[in-house]
Amino acid sequence: MRFKTRTHAGQLLADILVKKYQGIDAVIYALPRGGVPLGFEVASALHMPLDLIIPRKIGHPTNPEYAICAITEAGETICNEQALTTIDADWLEQEQREEINEAKRRRECYLGDREPVPVTGKLAILVDDGIATGLTMRAAIRDLKTRHPGRITVAIPVIPDDTAKVLATEVDDVVALLIDPNYQGSVGSYYQYFYQLCDDEVLLLLNKLDKDNRPKPVDHPQQKDDNNKP
Repeated sequence: MRFKTRTHAGQLLADILVKKYQGIDAVIYALPRGGVPLGFEVASALHMPLDLIIPRKIGHPTNPEYAICAITEAGETICNEQALTTIDADWLEQEQREEINEAKRRRECYLGDREPVPVTGKLAILVDDGIATGLTMRAAIRDLKTRHPGRITVAIPVIPDDTAKVLATEVDDVVALLIDPNYQGSVGSYYQYFYQLCDDEVLLLLNKLDKDNRPKPVDHPQQKDDNNKP
């Protein structure tokens, strides 16, 4: 299975989530940047508020795309302990500080003075564009649990089979379009068109939220009836 774009993957994911959760009191949480287009599609389809959880990946010093740790905005870190055996502790501490600062920058840039959406006792649906090691999503789960949701669902287009089993022990439900036992090595491998989003693209979507953080209804121009032309 391949997805055309993040928007396309978000629409496919929304089709499943509408059947499971339509009408439930819930909040959609996207992981920026890549998860925001999917989160927006899901929030639009379910008519639910959209908020952000902003964990940060810490990549291996010789291969930044390979996650060895992930850190929450509050500084809680989840790591691949085996990978850490060859990592300099001072380097890791510096990376942790830099990623916390970047998470804070993104929150200020994307959300400004918007208040967090209350989720206590509600269903929280975490959305991203895909999962590989699962470290970043696990950090997001840790962060979200401090907000005391009633239930947590992770919703993603693609995830390795072994990672899905790990996440299933940490949340109430994992909804995926593809749980792949033969994972192709990167999220981008499952998309026809996959690139790194910029801040402006995230803001463009978030600016389409109303004061309650719900996607605004799309206004379709009324078509003229050719038969009634003067």
